[in-house]
Amino acid sequence: MKNATHLIATHAYSTGARALFLVFFLALSGCALTRPTARPAVYDFGPGRLSSAPAPQAGQVAASALAPLVLDEVQASSALDGSAVLYRLAYTNAQQLRPYAQARWSMPPAQLVRQRLREQLGQDRALLEPGAVVSAARLSTPGALAGVTSITLRVELEEFSQLFEAPGSSVGLLRLRATLTRASPSGAGLLAQRIIVVQRPAPSADAVGGVQALRLATDAAA
Repeated sequence: MKNATHLIATHAYSTGARALFLVFFLALSGCALTRPTARPAVYDFGPGRLSSAPAPQAGQVAASALAPLVLDEVQASSALDGSAVLYRLAYTNAQQLRPYAQARWSMPPAQLVRQRLREQLGQDRALLEPGAVVSAARLSTPGALAGVTSITLRVELEEFSQLFEAPGSSVGLLRLRATLTRASPSGAGLLAQRIIVVQRPAPSADAVGGVQALRLATDAAA
């Protein structure tokens, strides 16, 4: 009888212990499931110009004597289509692009670069969207620019990454191909083409440093 009682007590204790362990395990699992995940930091090139340019007179498009420029959409390789902030480890495998897990651009790099180009180039001349037409009568210097055909700037973004030359040393690397063409009755004529490569040192060996370096490189290229 004593053995039976001891057996029942032992079974009840082990059953209770298992139940308590199960409750504890489920509580831990619930904490893990409800723990908020960290959101990636989102970056852009900053607010841009903080003062407005002189306003043109009523009915005028530009206050500059330079011919208007058509700024085409910036093209980029498929690797740069997304919003990931990318880096390379030149000392390990420079051919591999790696994304930062907790850093994102606010828009694809090609759009950020075009935005900066518009800001910089628009200080000296009128910038037009692809397909836009402006008559000489609407320009601030209609006589001087009459008969001028439109010039188009096409940009291809080939590289836009943080390049680590050593674990603690990196640069923001930008490489783009800029092509100028002039419209004519027979088609677009090539005026010039240039490969532009700009590097700027990153102030820190992380995504924040890479973003700052790429912004400075873009400003220099523009």
